[in-house]
Amino acid sequence: MCQHKPACPSADSADREAAHPVAVHPEQGWSLLCNGVLLFEDTGELLPDGQIIAPHRPLAATRVMKAA
Repeated sequence: MCQHKPACPSADSADREAAHPVAVHPEQGWSLLCNGVLLFEDTGELLPDGQIIAPHRPLAATRVMKAA
């Protein structure tokens, strides 16, 4: 799908999120990347083959609990 030179990372690449967005809908919370990946604002992903990547956003420092 990618027309960029050099080509963007493929959907099965570890750095797939670095691909260029071709459609951005922040009001709906998703972007379509040129490698066919749907990237959601919660960092979840839907790959072109239907595989789901769970959100992997780090916890905010204020929400991390420490053991007493």
